[in-house]
Amino acid sequence: MNTFNDILKNKFLNQITSSSPLECFLTLLLAIAVGLIIYFVYKRTFSGVVYSSSFNLSLLLMTVITAAIIITISSNAILSLGMVGALSIVRFRTVIKDPIDIMYLFWAISMGIIIGAKQYVFALICVVLIGAICVIMGFLKRKEQMYLVIVRYNMSITGKIDSAIESINGKVRNRTVSKSGVETIIEVKSVAIKEHFVEKLYNIPGVESAVLVNYNGEYCE
Repeated sequence: MNTFNDILKNKFLNQITSSSPLECFLTLLLAIAVGLIIYFVYKRTFSGVVYSSSFNLSLLLMTVITAAIIITISSNAILSLGMVGALSIVRFRTVIKDPIDIMYLFWAISMGIIIGAKQYVFALICVVLIGAICVIMGFLKRKEQMYLVIVRYNMSITGKIDSAIESINGKVRNRTVSKSGVETIIEVKSVAIKEHFVEKLYNIPGVESAVLVNYNGEYCE
């Protein structure tokens, strides 16, 4: 009579399925294809200060590597336990400041897990749906992009500057008054920039300089 341990062991081992070399190869090819989609979506929707090609490439490799790990541990019960123990001691020290980059990392890892688990149809649905959402949100973010205009001028023309700001529905974010003059930071929309607002300010007599910077709420460039 089989003991309880034997029954549990046999039931557990029967759930472990091995994959043929061809199936593993096709699975990794799908992971590469999905990783390339993530790669191009990230490159298309990136709106940060400096684009990192190495980070984007890591998204592609992470999808493939994760899929390979899932294929390996799904075909060997003992190896899967050892892999879990080994990965539990791994620590990543790279600091990721942008939450969007964390989302892309999680997306790449998730797609690797789904593909490695042989849920191919679900993987294609997820990558198309999430990719479409990222592209749409990236387009809307660019459309709503805000800019800062830093203008320095003599105090005597403050009224003219305020009138120019009101004409484009701009917002004064900061105004510094010193003996050398006034510095005002104005937040404007991209539509106003197309109307040559910076040139309009610079052509006002008494304006020393007008600088345009890109602003996303966290940084300027």
